[in-house]
Amino acid sequence: MTKTAAGPDVRTYVPEGAVDPALKAILGEGSTQRPELVGANGERLLLPEAMYDVLRQVAEALDKGMGVTVAPKNARLTTQEAADFLGISRPTLVRMLERGEIPMEKPGRHRFVRLADLVDYQQHQRNQRREALERMALESERDGLYEATDGPPRRTR
Repeated sequence: MTKTAAGPDVRTYVPEGAVDPALKAILGEGSTQRPELVGANGERLLLPEAMYDVLRQVAEALDKGMGVTVAPKNARLTTQEAADFLGISRPTLVRMLERGEIPMEKPGRHRFVRLADLVDYQQHQRNQRREALERMALESERDGLYEATDGPPRRTR
């Protein structure tokens, strides 16, 4: 996600080397037992499948040298953190917030955006893009554009 923390309960883990082989073994495949986390002291904690999938993704990302941020979905992000999350500039995000495209909180001078609202906005944008592409493909098919562009291009001279 982002490289900066988004509140007191958020931690950004940056790998200092490869993932420990013991961690890889814990997250390995082929086991028919319920997943569990094993501490250095031997303490075992049974994990739900959803948590196993999250830890597996985190371990794989760390193994590839990527940083990973774990944040509660109700975390409040600054406008810069929210812009980084969406991959847009901060001024663009601020304009979107002012237009009401994404909900925001403004307790004083500063704007804050909930992570859940950003995730909802991203999903809404994905759905709109998918629907637009499907409409374009149907219109192109209806208008015969696929047949018109099939084969080598026409000579213009």
